Amino acid sequence: MMGATAPEAADRLPVRVGGTEYRRTAATPAHVLGFDQALLWVVVLLLAFSVVMVYSASIAMPDNPRFGNIAPTHFVLRHVIAIGVGFVGALLAFQVPMNTWERAAPWLFVASIVLLIAVLIPHVGVVVNGARRWLSLGVMNFQPSELAKFAVLIYAADYMVRKMEVKERFFRAVLPMGAAVAVVGALLLAEPDMGAFMVIAVIAMGILFLGGVNARMFFLIAAVLVAAFAVIVMTSPWRRERIFAYLDPFSEAHALGKGYQLSHALIAIGRGEIFGVGLGASVEKLHWLPEAHTDFLLAVIGEEFGLVGVLTLIVLFLWLTRRIMQIGRQAIALDRVFSGLVAQGVGIWVGFQAFINMGVNLGALPTKGLTLPLMSFGGSAILMNLVAIAVVLRVDYENKLLMRGGRV
Repeated sequence: MMGATAPEAADRLPVRVGGTEYRRTAATPAHVLGFDQALLWVVVLLLAFSVVMVYSASIAMPDNPRFGNIAPTHFVLRHVIAIGVGFVGALLAFQVPMNTWERAAPWLFVASIVLLIAVLIPHVGVVVNGARRWLSLGVMNFQPSELAKFAVLIYAADYMVRKMEVKERFFRAVLPMGAAVAVVGALLLAEPDMGAFMVIAVIAMGILFLGGVNARMFFLIAAVLVAAFAVIVMTSPWRRERIFAYLDPFSEAHALGKGYQLSHALIAIGRGEIFGVGLGASVEKLHWLPEAHTDFLLAVIGEEFGLVGVLTLIVLFLWLTRRIMQIGRQAIALDRVFSGLVAQGVGIWVGFQAFINMGVNLGALPTKGLTLPLMSFGGSAILMNLVAIAVVLRVDYENKLLMRGGRV
């Protein structure tokens, strides 16, 4: 309109992100802008399903002398408490502006290093199944490696923003971040927890790549990491035995040893066929499949809900990962590089860890002690998963606020 004032015209200037056009409007109050509700409901759906499946997978545990005299609801009640604690943590994390996370990134990284050192101290770290990975907090055990995933993610995003001017130089941009990840990795391998180290290395590499590090340097780092993991595996007899067991889990040498979990996971998934044997009707969870409520929860889902249940879960995680990456891309398009890299880092974390867990359960990857995000029993993992999702929702909230002309 010819008579429109300059501010009115500016209010109608569109911002186009990913094919979607947004227009600035001062008429929408900030408190009704909200965030991605579809993302939130998918997370709620996964959490609700996790409660059902953790109860189903752990209901026979009281019969096992290893766990002593516990109630059939022992694990599911702790899982629900962990979700409740995670929900409170997520609410608090959502209130924190992204620029505050950016300022706190180095301190959060240092705090995670201190906790990773503390867990290695005798009588401080709690030993479970030969691994010293937990700190006792009374009501629950906390796993510092889960905090380390989040801390490295935040630190790597902040690091890339600070090093944006020299991102093409290996010694000034890549090497310091590589040294930081190496320190975390050394502490994790001392627990030992190679699975968490793999996830952290992939998160850091992914953020470096998305932050614009030279492709040749990226592939050089990837090659070095693959070689390092290969050396770690080949120099560790029990890790090497896991690889051989993965190649032939049903052989006489492995069926009752390192291939035991994988062979029974495959039996569970095979029994489920297309539609499963029905909720609660799994046989493998009756003391045949170890860790059925944690690392091998997907095998129980496959047995009780069949191929349909497993495919549904895969689709949900694919959608979740894709949506989180889109939120990160929106933030970068709005020149909010730190927020965008954080969101995309969470997408890498959730997607890669889900991929590894599903691959292990389906026999496509060697056995590794990684839980299924938002699903498996484990208080620390649930807490940090929900905090990470809350930070993504905060990024989305700030994106929407900016696209409608508000101020963060």
